[in-house]
Amino acid sequence: MHVTVWNEGQHEKTNQRVMKAYPNGIHNAIAEGLRERGFDSVGTATLDDPEHGLTDEVLAKTNVLLWWGHMAHEKVSDAVVDKVHKRVLEGMGLIVLHSGHFSKIFKRLMGTTCNLMWREIGEKERVWVVNPAHPIAEGLSNYFEIPETEMYGEPFGIPEPDSLVLINWYAGGEVFRGGCCYYRGQGKVFYFSPGHETFPIYYQKEVRQVIANAVKWAAPTNGPKIPVENRAKPLEDIEIKEF
Repeated sequence: MHVTVWNEGQHEKTNQRVMKAYPNGIHNAIAEGLRERGFDSVGTATLDDPEHGLTDEVLAKTNVLLWWGHMAHEKVSDAVVDKVHKRVLEGMGLIVLHSGHFSKIFKRLMGTTCNLMWREIGEKERVWVVNPAHPIAEGLSNYFEIPETEMYGEPFGIPEPDSLVLINWYAGGEVFRGGCCYYRGQGKVFYFSPGHETFPIYYQKEVRQVIANAVKWAAPTNGPKIPVENRAKPLEDIEIKEF
């Protein structure tokens, strides 16, 4: 299985706090966590790469794509979004992280605003596992805590998840659906909210565990393809009438 970690990679060039938290880039921190958990084919791509690093060749070999974006959503080429959207419908898994909720690809797949409330004061976050039977919850306790984070709060303008795995609580009192699963065409999509750019959240073991579990869950399955065909001959013997 090949995994590609996409990060717009803009904050790391301009913000000293981000440079300190992720000196090698958010994408490399995430990729490192996956390699630690046995994924030996992990590539990275950023906004400034040719075709944002998501060429036809890269997308063709990618089984699961992880997406992190924040300040440059509108700079992502619509042509690249079209290609990623097509690959998801064909079966490529997609994991959308933190502020990627506002990415073009996530909003297109959801068909909604994906709006939410937020507050950035470095408060504590408690992530509750509400579906312990789900594969993404494997190896987790019934909750884990993130010492400092950005608050994301309800209402969250997304469709009702096909499966809700995680609900987050914040020290300021808000709650948030922070681990949501969807099926789109042949593909699987997971939205995971923890992961602000100025807090070293992607180094935390529980966060890395969730991401690794999500990659396994989102990997393509060899189920029947969705046909686009005129099935002129019925499966059963029936009387065919002319119209």
